[in-house]
Amino acid sequence: MNAIKIVLATLLVFTLGAAAFIWSGLYNPGADSPHWKLTYAVMETTREQAIEHHASTLAVPANLNDPQMILKGAGQYAAMCTSCHLAPGMQDSELRPGLYPQPPNLSKVSVDPRAAFWVIKHGLKMSAMPAWGMSHDDETIWSMVAFLQQLPGMTAEQYKDIVAKAPPDDDMGPMDSTTMPMSDKHTH
Repeated sequence: MNAIKIVLATLLVFTLGAAAFIWSGLYNPGADSPHWKLTYAVMETTREQAIEHHASTLAVPANLNDPQMILKGAGQYAAMCTSCHLAPGMQDSELRPGLYPQPPNLSKVSVDPRAAFWVIKHGLKMSAMPAWGMSHDDETIWSMVAFLQQLPGMTAEQYKDIVAKAPPDDDMGPMDSTTMPMSDKHTH
C-alpha cells in the first residue's frame, strides 16, 4: 500500500512539474535553437521507427525503372523539392538554412522506396515536410520515388538534362532559379 502511494505521489509531482514547465513558456520553440542531444536522439529514433513501421506494408511498383515515370518524377522534384532537399550542383537554398531539423540532401543519399513514398504522401509533423498526398495521386508520388532512386550520384549536368526533358504538368507552376542549379531557368 505504501509503495502505491509513493508511485502515485511521484507521478503527481512529475505531472505538476511538467505542467508548470509547459505553462511557463520557458521552452524555446525557435528553429534556430536546437533540441538537447537526448531529445533529438529520441525524436529521430521515434520518427525513423514509425516511418519504417508504416511503410513496411507498401508494395513497391515494379516499374520504378520506367524512363517515363522517372522523367515525370524529375519534373515534380525540380518544382517541389529542391528548395529543401537540393539538387546536384546546389550547395544550399534560401529556405534550407532556416529549417530544423535540416532536411536530407537527397542528391547525396539513397532512400528506401517504401519510406520515401510514405514520407512524401503523408509528410512529417513539425518538420516542414508537407503531406503531398493531399494534392497528388499515388502514381505521381511513385514517379517522385522513381526519380529519387536515380538522383544520388547524378551530376548537375545530368540533372539539368533530365529536368529539361520532363513532361509538362498542369499542377506545377514555372520553376525559378531556386529550383535549378546555376540559375538555369526552365518552365514545364
